[in-house]
Amino acid sequence: MLRVGINGYGTIGKRVADAVRAQPDMEVVGVAKTRPNFEAERAVAKDYPLYAAIEDRVELFDDAGIELAGMVEELVEESDVIVDACPSGVGEQNSELYAEHDTPALYQGGESAEFVDTSFNARSNFADAVGADHVRVVSCNTTGLSRLIAPLGEEYGVEKVRATLVRRGGDPAQSSRGPINDILPDPVTLPSHHGPDVQTIFPDLAIDTLGLKVPATLMHMHSVNVTLEAEPDAAAVRDLLADESRLFVIPERFDIDGAGALKEYAQDAGRPRGDIWENCVWGESVTTEGSDLYLFQAIHQESDVVPENVDAIRAVANAADAAESVATTDDALGMGI
Repeated sequence: MLRVGINGYGTIGKRVADAVRAQPDMEVVGVAKTRPNFEAERAVAKDYPLYAAIEDRVELFDDAGIELAGMVEELVEESDVIVDACPSGVGEQNSELYAEHDTPALYQGGESAEFVDTSFNARSNFADAVGADHVRVVSCNTTGLSRLIAPLGEEYGVEKVRATLVRRGGDPAQSSRGPINDILPDPVTLPSHHGPDVQTIFPDLAIDTLGLKVPATLMHMHSVNVTLEAEPDAAAVRDLLADESRLFVIPERFDIDGAGALKEYAQDAGRPRGDIWENCVWGESVTTEGSDLYLFQAIHQESDVVPENVDAIRAVANAADAAESVATTDDALGMGI
């Protein structure tokens, strides 16, 4: 069994912890928090050993009546792999701690790609992370674009990608970002950071990205145009994408007209927290004009990177190849909404 520690038990960390616990070949050693908030309470209630990330705050946990299993250094020492789910920038600061204990570590997409051995997407470059010490699981948007580009490139060849990303203003719990009533170019300069980030997975890919931020919390939306090297018809592309386990091609008969309906569908389907791990591609939006492909896809920013973190754990531990890992992860989580 792979022993996995999660440093940071917030939006991503708590989801990764649950996903790791669901795997047949992994166990959660514990999770680390900086303060005794409701997430710390829930971690203890779910029987996750809780470690303090900051020594000076141990007393706060004592005052709150929350029992600690130890300090984060002990969690790192006891783990085969650490998943760092701390706020952006903190992961790089923590990397020295992981190196001291010779514990391979995964970081999230908000970290710089410069200090890690490789950036990671399970569908696209699993092998690059095998045996690595520091691996960055790319952001929710980059994950979504990479999952889409990989099968298109393999089947038809990709000449160029153009994507406009309409991004939520904040996650549902991020009240500090709202209420807001505006539509912002984000950034106003081109390209947005997403294109260069996708190139950490596909170094030779020609891609242009633009970003907009809107007053919404549910999901991101991508308007994608891919110029292919071949000229397939739309039905063939839909079939190709439908065969991908982490792409959900929404049937027209479902009458799902936006992110709100998608989230309600996920809740009705019994998904934990209403999470949608898959890219959600509107089937009727898949259109081809010669070699140009057009489509809309929605990305659930809180959860699509979760299965990628699980696969990255196996990659750095050299515990499975890509196909085996993805199949195991998908089966354990119940992928296929």
